[in-house]
Amino acid sequence: MKDIEFKLNSTDIHPNSEIIGNIVVSYPGRYDGVVINTQILDSNEHITYRSYNGKKISQNVSRLFINKDSMPDNKAEFTALIKFEPAMEHEVKFRASIIEQHKEIESQIIFAKYSV
Repeated sequence: MKDIEFKLNSTDIHPNSEIIGNIVVSYPGRYDGVVINTQILDSNEHITYRSYNGKKISQNVSRLFINKDSMPDNKAEFTALIKFEPAMEHEVKFRASIIEQHKEIESQIIFAKYSV
């Protein structure tokens, strides 16, 4: 088993549909938390993270860090949204990484499709 398992509820994303992601960390060492970075390829638009582990996010953030202290059983669930109406189909790259002392330990990448 890898040190990080990352899944999305769907890799077929549409405007204003909720994106739900789940992360499970089995890294045996100490770590500070996980970070989720997202790129909407061929676009200047951003994703907006709405919550993690049931806690609402008050600001619009396009990069999400979840502290280990906020991850019971080394698990995290987040929700996100992409709002813009795409003129074409875009590929969306999600990257979840384990962070220890400002260094990336391991990551997993998922590609999704964003269209109307």
